[in-house]
Amino acid sequence: MLLTTPVISTLKQHYPDAELDMLMYLETWEMLASNPLLTTVFTIDRTWKKQGKVTHIRHETILIRRLMARKYDLVINLADQWRSALVAKLTGAPVRIGFDFPKRKNRLWQNCHTHLVDVTCHNELHTVEQNLSILTPLHLTPQVSQVTMSYSLEDQSKVEQLLSDRNINGNFVVVQPTSRWLFKCWTDEKMAKVITALQAEGVCVILTSGPAESELKMIARILALCPQEHVHSLAGQLTLRQLASLIDRAALFIGVDSVPMHMAAALKTPLVALFGPSKLIFWSPWQAVGQVIWAGNYCKLPDPDAINTHTAERYLDAIPVQPVIDAARKLLP
Repeated sequence: MLLTTPVISTLKQHYPDAELDMLMYLETWEMLASNPLLTTVFTIDRTWKKQGKVTHIRHETILIRRLMARKYDLVINLADQWRSALVAKLTGAPVRIGFDFPKRKNRLWQNCHTHLVDVTCHNELHTVEQNLSILTPLHLTPQVSQVTMSYSLEDQSKVEQLLSDRNINGNFVVVQPTSRWLFKCWTDEKMAKVITALQAEGVCVILTSGPAESELKMIARILALCPQEHVHSLAGQLTLRQLASLIDRAALFIGVDSVPMHMAAALKTPLVALFGPSKLIFWSPWQAVGQVIWAGNYCKLPDPDAINTHTAERYLDAIPVQPVIDAARKLLP
């Protein structure tokens, strides 16, 4: 969702008086909830399906009616799901643009949209560029290519209070070693060595993670391998927008292929990103200030499409410690 923000910014640049709404899943709401260019953010809750058929239908009906009441002039469907195509059709918007996905070569998908944009070149484009290509029928030039991450004053105040409580006044480094998928993670020992090297130079380190038990356990293991001075943990304690505020305040971000990595890139916080078998051309941190260290430069990686996402294998293990330390030293003020 964060990588859709250039589409939002481009639309607002060319249609400054337009009201822009977004429809997204509830669990990703935080990514765009504070975006100042959006008028309304509508959400779909995946738990509706678990509330019984009648309740589910009622939620969906209420959502459709709210969208129809907005009387849109233009609907842009960035997804490949039938739900988004049918919603686009039901809004009644006179212009409905979607992608001409190979798996959707049928009359119903065509009828849901008034314009379909070719995706032949998408394999050669970053996700940001893929998203922006949907604006082709509108002939909007120039386009805004910068990804943006927004947070509120309340988020900023919360983070400042957390830092004050821990007597963190100067520069600090945010380290996000976790992902919900282990195959995107580095070894705990190697991450601890990087943190220890930074601590030895008097650098303050803040560890962050999501609230999942597996992520909190990883943070605990890393902390146990590090000296106790100059290191703090806010693991599982921050919302995504609060984490954005923390990263925005940081002198450096070190992390694996994850949402916080993309947030750091969007916020222009200097970063060291450890990247593994995800599709680098699609998912590398867009317009990042810093360095991407790719495991593929140190070993042969499996095809991203063939990976069992539940594997416990950590493909980033091939990345040595020293290049990460060197990159961090180079970027720190």
